[in-house]
Amino acid sequence: MLRRSVPLPCLGTAVTISPLHAPDRSALIAEARHALLAQGVAAPMAGIEGWIARSWRRCLQAGSAPHRPLAFDGVSAAALRRSRDEHAGLLRAARPVLEHLAHAVGGMGYFSLLTDARGVVLEVDGPVDHRDPRAHAIARRGIDLSEARVGTTAIGAALCELRPVWLHRGEHFFDTNGSYSCAGAPLFDPQGRCIGMLDLTGVDVPERPELRHVVARSARALEDALLQQLPGALLLRLNWPGAQLGSEADGLMVLDAEGYLLGCNSAARQLVPMPQSVPGTQPHATDLLALDWPCLFDAAGHGRRIELPLWSGLRLHAAATRPGRKPEHSAAGSLRATEAEWIRSAVRQARGNVAEAARNLGISRATVYRKLGARKLGARKLGAREGD
Repeated sequence: MLRRSVPLPCLGTAVTISPLHAPDRSALIAEARHALLAQGVAAPMAGIEGWIARSWRRCLQAGSAPHRPLAFDGVSAAALRRSRDEHAGLLRAARPVLEHLAHAVGGMGYFSLLTDARGVVLEVDGPVDHRDPRAHAIARRGIDLSEARVGTTAIGAALCELRPVWLHRGEHFFDTNGSYSCAGAPLFDPQGRCIGMLDLTGVDVPERPELRHVVARSARALEDALLQQLPGALLLRLNWPGAQLGSEADGLMVLDAEGYLLGCNSAARQLVPMPQSVPGTQPHATDLLALDWPCLFDAAGHGRRIELPLWSGLRLHAAATRPGRKPEHSAAGSLRATEAEWIRSAVRQARGNVAEAARNLGISRATVYRKLGARKLGARKLGAREGD
C-alpha cells in the first residue's frame, strides 16, 4: 500500500497517511448505517470502533433518529459568560495550544474547538469559513455540541468515553453531521476531573485519523500548562529510569510547602498510584513516595536529579524545581562552590591557620571569613578582626 509522511510543523513530527484506505472505510460505514436504519440496532461491526456503536445505541435509547432535522442551539449569553469565567485558567492555558494547532492543521482544512465538560463551546481557533453554514453552525462560542443535543460527534464521545476519538462523516449519528470529520480528546484538571475537551473538525475533508494522536498530545500539553498555574512550592518532574526527563511523557506533580499534593498530570497518575482519599482532602507526599519528603526540597535547591522510590517497590527518577527560584547549581552557584572549596583546601594545608592561608591565596582574612563563614572555621581561629 502506498504511504506518505506529512510533517506537522508545531509538533516536530511526521505522521503516516494511507490514502488508499478511504474507499474501504466508506463502505464499512455505509453498511453500518444501513443496519442502523433498517434494523434500529447499533451493533459493533468490523472497521467500526466499539465506542461508536455505544454512542449510536445511546442516541437510539434517547428516542433520536438519524434522519431527524438537527438544530445547533446555543446556551444563553449569561450561561456562556459564567462558564468562561469558571474556566478562566483553562482558557489562559489553551491560548498557545490552540494557536499551535491552527498553525499545524489549518492547511488541512481543520479548525479547533475547546468545550467545557457539558460540551458547550468556549473557544474557537483556526480557519473557519463562516460562509459555509455547516462550519458556522458549530464554530461559535456557546453552541451546545453535547451528545444529548447533536448525537455522536468527537465532542460528545470524548466526554462520554473519556478517551481520544476519531470519527469520519457517516460515523456521526445524525445525517445532518455527515459532512464533518473530527478528532477529540478529553481534558482533565490537576485533580483528575474531566473539565472539557479539545476538538479538531473539518468540513468535507479527507479522512485523517492521525489527528487523534495530534489532539491527544495537544490536550496533554494543555493539561500540563494548567497544572503549572498552581501556586505550589515544588514542581516534581518524574519518569521511568532511562527515560529522558524534560519530555512530554514526564509525570508532573505539584506540592505545597508542607508536602501536600496540589495536583498532578495524567502521566503522573499512571506512574504513581494515588491512594483513596476523603473528598476535599489532599494526599501527602509520604502517602505516595517511600522517602523523607523534605529531601525533595533539598534536591530542588541544589538542582540534583534524585531516585524516587514508591511504596510498591518500583523506582522512578525525578527532578525537582521550586517555581520562581534558581537552583544553587546555576553558573553563579557553581562558581561560588568552586571558590569555597579552593579556600577550604588552603586552610587545611595551613593546618587551620587562617592568616597563613590568606597570605598563600593573596586575599585578606576578612575575605576568607566571608567566603567560608565564621562558624565553619571555628571560633578559636577567628580572633583576627575583619578588615585586613
